[in-house]
Amino acid sequence: MNPGVEAITTASLSLALDAATVRQQVIATNIANAGTVGFVPRRASFEAHLADNLRAAQGAARALAPELQVRIEPDLNPAGQPRDVHVDTEVAAMAENSLHYQALVRGLSRHLGILASAVTEGKR
Repeated sequence: MNPGVEAITTASLSLALDAATVRQQVIATNIANAGTVGFVPRRASFEAHLADNLRAAQGAARALAPELQVRIEPDLNPAGQPRDVHVDTEVAAMAENSLHYQALVRGLSRHLGILASAVTEGKR
């Protein structure tokens, strides 16, 4: 049985919220360790992994498999060496991620509001 559009939408938003949460944690770790000698900064990658999964599955329903995870990888330059942590860049990335997270929460809230309205047939 195919999941309904509402299940796919809810699952997609939940995955995106999870990815934004992990990304925020990774950025916070990078900032906290900015002055640590030998620290290798990391990046959280979700969107590229999701796109690969969608291409492989040829559809959204199968792409939201439980094995879809956020990848946390070292942030390396083209030569394969760890990049330096630039606090200003990390703070900007954190602000961008925070806005992204807030937009996802609003979207999920509206989606759940629509479902609640459908269940109550528009009555309050």
